[in-house]
Amino acid sequence: MKIAIYPGSFDPVTLGHLDIIRRSAAMFDKLIVAVLNNSAKKSLFSVEERVSMIEEVTRDIPNVEADSFDGLMVDYAAKVGATVVIRGLRAVTDFEYELQIAQTNRVENPDIDTVFLTTSLKYSYLSSTIVKEFASYGADIEKFVPEAIVPLVLSKYQAGQEK
Repeated sequence: MKIAIYPGSFDPVTLGHLDIIRRSAAMFDKLIVAVLNNSAKKSLFSVEERVSMIEEVTRDIPNVEADSFDGLMVDYAAKVGATVVIRGLRAVTDFEYELQIAQTNRVENPDIDTVFLTTSLKYSYLSSTIVKEFASYGADIEKFVPEAIVPLVLSKYQAGQEK
C-alpha cells in the first residue's frame, strides 16, 4: 500500500488545500492529512478542531484520514509508513523554501520522497492567512473555504468581538 502524507497547519483548511487533498488521494492508496502541532505558532483553531474540520470536508474521500503530529515530519512519516510527502505550490517563491525542506528531509530519511503539486490556478492566491484576514473584518469567505468551514471561522471572530 502506497501511503502519502500532506502535512500543514490547515488553520483553517481552504479550498486550495481541499484541491490538493483530492488530487493527492487519487494518486495514492492512502493519504493522511497531517496537522502540525506547532506550539510556537499562534493558531486560530486548536489542533483537534483542525483535524475535525479536515475529517468533515474529506468525509466523501474514502482513502483520506486526518491526524496530527508533533516534531519532525520525517519521523511522523516513518511512524505511519508513508514514503511520500505532498506539498502544494502556489508560486515560485513557495518552491525555493519547499525544495530546501524536501532536500533536508531526504537527507534525514532517504526513503521519503516529496511530490510537489501546483495549486489549481483558481486557488493560486489563496492562503489560510488571507482567509483569516478577510474573516476578521466580517467579509464573505465562501469563495475561500469549504461551505462547512465558513461558520466555524466566522464564529471565532464573532466570539472575539463579544469580549
